[in-house]
Amino acid sequence: CRALMDEVEYDVTKARQKTTKVGSFRINPDGTQERRKTPLAHSEVFLTDLLDQVCERMNHYQLEEDSVTREKKFKRFAPRKGDRIYKEFKKFHFYSDAYRPLKFACEAIIEEHEDEIFSLIAQEAHDLADKLCSEKADLCGASANLEELL
Repeated sequence: CRALMDEVEYDVTKARQKTTKVGSFRINPDGTQERRKTPLAHSEVFLTDLLDQVCERMNHYQLEEDSVTREKKFKRFAPRKGDRIYKEFKKFHFYSDAYRPLKFACEAIIEEHEDEIFSLIAQEAHDLADKLCSEKADLCGASANLEELL
C-alpha cells in the first residue's frame, strides 16, 4: 500500500504544477464551448491513467528487512525519471517474478479503494500513504499483516 501511494503521491505532486483544459466538447448555440483550466492532478483522465499504470512500477521496489526490528517493508531501489543516474540505470534490464505479488497487491488495493484514493487526491491531502494505508483502509495498522496483503 505504501509503495503504491508513494508512487501516486510523486506523480500527483508533479501534476499539481500543470493545468489542463476540461469541459464539454459541445458547442453552444452562440458558438462558444464550455472549457476551463483545472489542475492536472484533479483531472479524472489523469487520475484514471495514473491508477491504470502505477502498479507496473512495483518492480522498482524490493522487500527489505530491518536488521534490528525484523520489520519487513518494501523500499524503492530504482531512481526516478529526472534523477541524474536515471539514464544509466535504464541501460540495465531487471527481470524478476519477485515483484509480481506486490503488483497483484497494488492492483487489489486500487480495485478495493479507488474512491478513497480519488477523494484524498481531491482534498489535496499530504502523506497519502499514511492517510490511506493506516487511516482509511487500515492496511498498515496493527491488524494488517504483510502476508495477508501479498
